[in-house]
Amino acid sequence: PDLWTFPIFFPSLLKPETAAVLKRTVEALMERGAVVRKLENLGERALPYKISKHSERHRRGWYFLIDLEAPPSIVSVMMEHLGRDIDVIRQGFVKHPVTKPEECPGMIPVDYEDKLRGKKK
Repeated sequence: PDLWTFPIFFPSLLKPETAAVLKRTVEALMERGAVVRKLENLGERALPYKISKHSERHRRGWYFLIDLEAPPSIVSVMMEHLGRDIDVIRQGFVKHPVTKPEECPGMIPVDYEDKLRGKKK
């Protein structure tokens, strides 16, 4: 699986409604094989521009970031699924490059003879 950040914007709703939309979204991700690693609420903010979605114009919205592990096939499925959700203004996926941890070469043997010769001078 790849590492993804999933930014998502919801319209300005009451907190119980926002929680329900967020729960529904996370459950949809998990049903499709994603493992949610972190959920970050960036709060309610003004959108960078007016967004028209489902015959409504939005100027403010709730910003959330979801870090997850999922196969690449989840992207198109979730974009289509959330595109039909009337409570989601904008969504997207950002893939993180997976870096391999640097392998430890092990212990490098110390040449004690050189250390002893250096002290005799």
